[in-house]
Amino acid sequence: MSEDEVWRTARMRERFTFDAVAKTYDAARPGYPLALFEDVADFAGLTGGDRILEVGCGSGQATLGFAPMGLPMLALDPGAELLALARRNLSPFGHVAFAETTFEAWPPEPGAFRLVVSAQAIHWVAPEIRFAKAAAALSPGGTLAVFGNVPMTVPDDVRAAIHGAYLAVAPELLGLAAPETWYLGSGPLAGLIAETPAFAAVEHRAYGWSMPQTAASYRALMATKSYHQVLPQARREALFEAIERAVAAVSDGFDLGYETHLYLAKAG
Repeated sequence: MSEDEVWRTARMRERFTFDAVAKTYDAARPGYPLALFEDVADFAGLTGGDRILEVGCGSGQATLGFAPMGLPMLALDPGAELLALARRNLSPFGHVAFAETTFEAWPPEPGAFRLVVSAQAIHWVAPEIRFAKAAAALSPGGTLAVFGNVPMTVPDDVRAAIHGAYLAVAPELLGLAAPETWYLGSGPLAGLIAETPAFAAVEHRAYGWSMPQTAASYRALMATKSYHQVLPQARREALFEAIERAVAAVSDGFDLGYETHLYLAKAG
């Protein structure tokens, strides 16, 4: 199945699920390493007055990393509840504006931005739109920065417990490639950007870190995953209960290891 077919069959039905769990998303989804924002700003050569466009801001996890730079920023998201939380979270930053829209429906502003960023969201945008429209929004020499968190490691006993919960309640999900794996260095992202004629060579950087979890916080994190939200409600809740019980039985708390993968490219 081609990348376009994958998006049409799976992503299309999942990409609007996050707004239904906006408060949980805001509380449970992690942010991004500080070094990433410093690297993006350095690569882009940002100066006063440069505009930033964010595609898919959610409740503002990445927006909060760019806002302290003091540059005018426009953050897009189709979720009304997520945007309400983003506006609250970014309320100290009057230079950050928001628009309730998909990237596909957003009225383009050709050449208006020095930096276009997308955190954990660009895979939800239609393949024929995502990079071409980003390139069109950039001024000559502007930068595209795409990045995502990929969960990598949990302790063996926790992993086994989680596996058992899926096996009991939703075994069909065990072989599923989670959308976030798209951001791995071995994934398609660098190649897809490179195929867009408007962009120069792609640079890839990775950042390793970890986040403490309990059985309850891990359940909340799983509640924000799109592939869980498309399950029937009864099975979805049964799965979350099974995951929380299974993790609590083997651990009082554990570290969830992450890699954050960043892709940078300059517009011609």
